[in-house]
Amino acid sequence: MRNKFDEQLIQLNDMLVEMGAMVEKSIKRAIQAVISHDKKKAKKAILVDRDIDNKEKEIETLCLRLLLMQQPVARDLRFISAALKMITDMERIGDQAADISEIARYFIGINYVIALETIPQMAEATVKMVTDSIDAFVTRDIDLAQSVIDYDDVVDDLFEKVKNDVIELIQEDKADGEQAIDLIMIAKYFERIGDHATNIAEWVMFAITGKHVGDEEND
Repeated sequence: MRNKFDEQLIQLNDMLVEMGAMVEKSIKRAIQAVISHDKKKAKKAILVDRDIDNKEKEIETLCLRLLLMQQPVARDLRFISAALKMITDMERIGDQAADISEIARYFIGINYVIALETIPQMAEATVKMVTDSIDAFVTRDIDLAQSVIDYDDVVDDLFEKVKNDVIELIQEDKADGEQAIDLIMIAKYFERIGDHATNIAEWVMFAITGKHVGDEEND
């Protein structure tokens, strides 16, 4: 019985890695849709969100099966509980990448009113956070998980820069206001992706240590 349980724990680990890779791909396609006015990339990013949703359901089913098979020891219980929390954040990242792609579809054939430098930097930073948070889980690397949490400040600072640039633009020329607001929304979605990657890293630390960073900060 325990051997079967261990095999399914390994399967759970592999499925989390697979879902993480899908999420990374979705983010990359979304930013390509924004930067390159790529309608196909936008559509693919939106479609892959369905695959991410399906993968979340598969992992959730496996986690519940593991919990019902036998009473897991504390370490295994933390692993399974963390996995259930992580897939929720990964699913939301997929949603936000799809939302970015939906906005990008309205920009096809239209010139941007500001230079797209900071938004791609935000995208790159959030992809790094998502990748590192999943890697931290797979390798049980608490230091890598902490570095993801710390790196969220980089994304927050980039968002502030985008917001300030766009506000300045609107003040100079209100005619570009609608597109400027859309660009702020895209930046906001990337900021939220960074927040979800931080959540994943915090659950990684919980899986390893039994302590949740967010709870400690609220004490």
